[in-house]
Amino acid sequence: MKLFCTILFFSLASAAFAREEAVLARVTGYWASGAGASGKYASTGGRLRPGHCAVDPKRIPYGSKVVFPDGPCTAVDTGPAVVSRKAARACGRTAAQRNAIVVDRFFETKREAVEWSNAHSAFMILQVVPPLQ
Repeated sequence: MKLFCTILFFSLASAAFAREEAVLARVTGYWASGAGASGKYASTGGRLRPGHCAVDPKRIPYGSKVVFPDGPCTAVDTGPAVVSRKAARACGRTAAQRNAIVVDRFFETKREAVEWSNAHSAFMILQVVPPLQ
């Protein structure tokens, strides 16, 4: 019985962790107001806040947690440059970078977005945790 419980536990645990995925991403920033702003509402209809990000919903489902080195964000938005992976194709030096997904992290101001982008690498490995079904 103990062996059965142990095997059952490990099979359930591996199924839960198998949902997480590490992906190479070109990370960019966007902001709510001022020059070059995208607006205050996500494509899903909700109001954008710090801790939100834009993704390609075909690759990362809405509601997923995208874990950056400095904290998690929730995937709530998308845009044509994210879906087309324009930033990755334009500045990627290797084939892996040119094929990377694009994640656009939301900030309240352009200054915050630029400061964060300057302090972090353009390409990084992100953990993606899909929402529970």
